[in-house]
Amino acid sequence: MIMGLRGIPGIQGGIENHVENLAPRLAALGCDVEVIVRSPYFNKDANATWKGVRLRRIWSPRTKVLETIIHSLFATFYAVIHRPDVLHVHAVGPALFIPLARLFGLRVVFTHHTMDYKREKWGFLARAMLRVGERAGVLFANQLIAVSENVGEVISDYGYHCTIIPNGVSPPTPRGPGVVLGGFGLTQKAYVLYVGRIDKGKRIHDLEQAFNMSEPPDPWKLVIVGDLEEGGAYAQQIHDLALRCRGIILAGFQSGDSLAELYSQAGVFVLPSSHEGLPIALLEALSYGIPSLASDIPANREIGLPTDCYFPVGDTAALAAGLKRCFRGGVANAEWRELRSQVLNEYDWDRVSQRTLDVYRSAMVS
Repeated sequence: MIMGLRGIPGIQGGIENHVENLAPRLAALGCDVEVIVRSPYFNKDANATWKGVRLRRIWSPRTKVLETIIHSLFATFYAVIHRPDVLHVHAVGPALFIPLARLFGLRVVFTHHTMDYKREKWGFLARAMLRVGERAGVLFANQLIAVSENVGEVISDYGYHCTIIPNGVSPPTPRGPGVVLGGFGLTQKAYVLYVGRIDKGKRIHDLEQAFNMSEPPDPWKLVIVGDLEEGGAYAQQIHDLALRCRGIILAGFQSGDSLAELYSQAGVFVLPSSHEGLPIALLEALSYGIPSLASDIPANREIGLPTDCYFPVGDTAALAAGLKRCFRGGVANAEWRELRSQVLNEYDWDRVSQRTLDVYRSAMVS
């Protein structure tokens, strides 16, 4: 049984993407998999089985502060009643209830994705609760998984061992320019792409400002892919900046073939975040062989881009200089093809799934 995410399939978010890829593969390996999803993101009339995975809809409010904690409490009680062989909890917020699950005798695996309490959007109380959740998960889970070496070091600081199992990517199927590029007025290989949540910690405002500072030549544009409705006041800031700067397109949430088309034809991908666990969007961009620029933070460094493709967090001048290099064609394609092969080999969802199953087996006997 898996909990800690908003829902699958097709829900924006790193953990949602992780579980959407992991759960069906676990089912294919012979596991009986049930994923607990939140009511605001899952139509009650929708099919309750997807790719061999049962989806259990449990009510939660849709509010930034209470949604995760209330849903996680209800999900934990559901697990206590139905008693799975293993309860797999994702993220430090839901991990707050791991001691309760253990009190009732459940075997629990905790995957630590990122230090959520470092996100800029949270206030003091929320950050404190997330830190408590992290501590509860590390101290009480039967087995611990970290998605990166950086996150693993945090677990080690508690004096506990964890298994490093990174996020993954699937070999993509590149798509030629079609209705998506035509609809947004894009030229193939002549746009900058960002994909991810509209969140202050992603520092999309830095990317907008840097794109404007770089004085992009025609027909270069900036495409921001993400659900503006979930971004609140920060989304409004991003929207207002886009109106003031030429050539910025807010594409909203994209998935499936539409997202594949945007990845396939992008000239450069940018991830300007101040904080990440192990960014799936950057891995996906690299799986398409897209030249990429990323903020100089441990999680992005771990992926191994060329040194000059990193820029200090918040340094819009450095990012603008990197963009100008890309506009001038200063990209070694052979280097990106090599990195693409490396990413597809090292960050493989099938391998991730098998290693996760091995952790489940360890949890059942620990």
